[in-house]
Amino acid sequence: MNNVASILLLAFLALTFLQSGYEKIFYWKDNVTWLKEHFAKTPLKNQVPLALMHLLILELISGILCVVGGIQLFTNNGREFGFYGAIFSCICLLMMLFGQRLAKDYDGARTIVIYFIPAVMAVYWLN
Repeated sequence: MNNVASILLLAFLALTFLQSGYEKIFYWKDNVTWLKEHFAKTPLKNQVPLALMHLLILELISGILCVVGGIQLFTNNGREFGFYGAIFSCICLLMMLFGQRLAKDYDGARTIVIYFIPAVMAVYWLN
């Protein structure tokens, strides 16, 4: 039964990060414009495109690992890919949380916590 819950969590994380990566790729300029304004009063103000590229790469890695991990867990009870997908998901969320706190966007930071809880659950269950 734990496998079903783990597969659902991996699907949740995969959808979250693959969709977010998709939006960053296809709406890059819009994202950079909004984030430059969001971080205008922070030390990241001149690093937005680079920071966004790093986040995009980690989100795609997270999403892909979660998809492969869900398939692996379903087909042979393997947990390695899902575990690392959940770890990378947590890293992405911590990066976003840091950015939101730096920008003093506390509502945005609270929202990230909602995603962080299932990501940590996945790490715990897949360990």
